[in-house]
Amino acid sequence: MKYLLLIYSNPENWSHPVFRQAPGFRALPQGEQDTLAAQAGDLFEEITTSGEFVLGSALGAPADTRSVRVREGVPVATDGPYLEAKEHLAGYFVLDCASPERAAEIAARFPDARFGAVEVRPILDMTERQA
Repeated sequence: MKYLLLIYSNPENWSHPVFRQAPGFRALPQGEQDTLAAQAGDLFEEITTSGEFVLGSALGAPADTRSVRVREGVPVATDGPYLEAKEHLAGYFVLDCASPERAAEIAARFPDARFGAVEVRPILDMTERQA
């Protein structure tokens, strides 16, 4: 089954990988930062080699985002996501895993889970007929 991992972060300045911008990451000793960054690289290599990685992408800054809503047939575009949010969607990965537990295990190994949040959501198969 496919799972969408949504990476949320509250970076001081928006650049990727976002976990490197987190105050908690920056507060770590350099050696621990290097180890964590290497673990992230190893995880990406692991899920690529295993075939679990389907795709992923970093997203642009929230300030460059537009939200579009249609009300009474009229589209209205506004700047940015919800302004009161402290954490913003920074990127995503699509994984093809054997179980939700495996998807959650992978999500927990992303450094972003340590400094922000990684949401794991199953992706529904839209080709199946809905009753």
